Amino acid sequence: MRVAIPTRKGQIEAVFSRAEEFTIYDVEIELVKSKVTVSNRKRDLGSFLVEEAINVMICGRIYSGARNILRVKRIELLYGVSGEADDIMIRYLSGERLGNVDENAFWSEAKEGLV
Repeated sequence: MRVAIPTRKGQIEAVFSRAEEFTIYDVEIELVKSKVTVSNRKRDLGSFLVEEAINVMICGRIYSGARNILRVKRIELLYGVSGEADDIMIRYLSGERLGNVDENAFWSEAKEGLV
């Protein structure tokens, strides 16, 4: 599983759309096997997610357009999270509830105000 967190100097970027880098964690059996920080300056979000094979995104504030892209790519989203990225990753792997969960199964046009 690959978990991405938009970061700035090790902290979660407050607004997803401002992210210029992502810290990506490779996780196997609830253990972080590797961690790398990658730039996202020249790629659109959809390409980035596919190229990096992201399964989970943990972030601060995120607007509906970006949330929709994550839904289309079937990526689990936890938003409304702040703090130091490594600490958040430890808490996520320990099963702690973080922020708000946006799972594909819960999406509806009514919730988005599209009806």
